[in-house]
Amino acid sequence: MADESIVLMGAGLLCSYWRSLSCVHTENCFVPICEIIAVEETEFNKKQRNIGRWQKMAKLHAFTVHYVKKARNHRWRCSDATFWSVDEHLCNQWTQALKELLEMQKSRPKQLLVYINPYGGKRQGKRIYEQKVAPLFSLASISTDVVITEHANHAKDNLFEVNIYKYDGVVCVGGDGMFSEVMHGLIGRMQKDSGIDQNNPKASLVQCNIRIGIIPAGSTDCICYSTVGISDPVTSALHIIVGDCQPLDVSSVHHNNTFLKYSVSLLGYGFYGDILKDSEKKRWMGPMRYDYSGFKTFLSHHYYEGTIAYQPAKHTHGSPRDQESCRTGCYICKQSGKQLAEQNKERGLKHEEGEEEWKVIKGKFLAINAVNMSCACPRSPKGLSPAAHLADGSADLILVRKCSRFDFLRYLVRHTNQDDQFDFPFVDVYRVKCFQFTSKLSEDNESNVMDIGKKRFGQFCRDHPACCCNIVNSTWNCDGETLDSSAIEVRVHCQLIKLFARGIEEDCKDEAAHSQSSIEQLL
Repeated sequence: MADESIVLMGAGLLCSYWRSLSCVHTENCFVPICEIIAVEETEFNKKQRNIGRWQKMAKLHAFTVHYVKKARNHRWRCSDATFWSVDEHLCNQWTQALKELLEMQKSRPKQLLVYINPYGGKRQGKRIYEQKVAPLFSLASISTDVVITEHANHAKDNLFEVNIYKYDGVVCVGGDGMFSEVMHGLIGRMQKDSGIDQNNPKASLVQCNIRIGIIPAGSTDCICYSTVGISDPVTSALHIIVGDCQPLDVSSVHHNNTFLKYSVSLLGYGFYGDILKDSEKKRWMGPMRYDYSGFKTFLSHHYYEGTIAYQPAKHTHGSPRDQESCRTGCYICKQSGKQLAEQNKERGLKHEEGEEEWKVIKGKFLAINAVNMSCACPRSPKGLSPAAHLADGSADLILVRKCSRFDFLRYLVRHTNQDDQFDFPFVDVYRVKCFQFTSKLSEDNESNVMDIGKKRFGQFCRDHPACCCNIVNSTWNCDGETLDSSAIEVRVHCQLIKLFARGIEEDCKDEAAHSQSSIEQLL
């Protein structure tokens, strides 16, 4: 019967006609079937039987529904509701019907490959997974193959050897560095299997349909924060369980037709590159090294001279300054996905960027940043580019020209508040699909002089920031790893990978309260 439908109300099921089925809880909110984690038969607690008319019943039959409960600040938790009835057949019908509905959720993973970095962050990755994540995977009947990484690039190398196609996803437990390692392994494996040469900067890369899950357990969890809205292991595990899927753009970085790295968050030259380079020497300080190196780099106030050439991202809607943040179900990203599908069919558009005009900018820069996402984090809730999109096939190129130390401080402070951080005469931002950078020294073909200068004067200048000599080359910060080459070519690949995420929801609490989804046609 059409009227014999139910909705999951907070922690309880309200039945239209079946009065014999009752629930322990009364709090009301709607939860769609796709956010039910598991349903299992339950031994009814004798203490719970002392409730009104039920205390005289000889035997009660029960089942428990485990589901996602949304809290503030995009945090998810696993909650449950237990239902009982004197009718055993009725309970079995409900249990079977709910399990069949869960089986119909084809996007949910059944087998996962898990990599755990036991050394990252505060060395809590293994404990976090075993205590907070593994029990949830077990509850959801997800089988896992777990690999504890023993050295750098262990996960990356392993992904070239295992049969990745038998898994529904790959999960990394660690920080952004661990995610980068898994991402490089997956993308590299897909290109290898498809015969694609990664060293060709013009190559159309094959999309990775095997989703990546991130369990945050590192010093920095920028990617998780920017795609889920919070760095919380339980929340991320629940996104994996319900089978969420968020496409993500990836930038490839090349130097002289040689592949260097992939980037999904920040490519930073100048200020952020110098911070990373200095912090790498102080790993013994732990996460505090970033604060120390940041303060030291700010006082040094180095600028770098070079040339940026870029192609505007005319294919995508919006701009870096339109204040339209990328959220769950983003229209701009969906449109880019449709364009990508059409492009894959026609194939004639894959070299379209070569026909468009390149725009060139020369100058002296304190920072050159290219971001594929907002790069939001707890310290900078809006990120480096608040209107950047996760899957629109473009990057936001931010150029901070030479300015006074005080003006640069004003710009940095804008990252921590609600003010427009691009509203300065020395800051330019462009939405691009590819760009190239060449330092002044490389342009003059004085690489030998650069090497000599580094050997003879580099240490002196680093130890004496007030020296009139300006360091001619910085280092690129590529998602927290340094690049050896200052001259690079960058291209954005639209929706190259997929995450177990759904983007940042507007307001999780309101969405839960107003959801119109229901569990229908159970029998």
